[in-house]
Amino acid sequence: MKHRFIFALLMSFVLTFFMSAWVTYINIGLIEGFREYWINAWLLAWPAAGLISFIAAPRIHRVSLSITEKL
Repeated sequence: MKHRFIFALLMSFVLTFFMSAWVTYINIGLIEGFREYWINAWLLAWPAAGLISFIAAPRIHRVSLSITEKL
């Protein structure tokens, strides 16, 4: 359980960090204040992604195992 929590925390951190930067860039470009928009978006996304990752990971793991067994 501890491993699952830490994995979800780290994975959601990395994904939301880069994805929020990318989506912010796509939406507004590299304008003055970009960093503040990006950080605000990331701070909203990370907790949600962490919780979703923690809850959904076991099911997604089972689905991915099922898919790879059929390949």
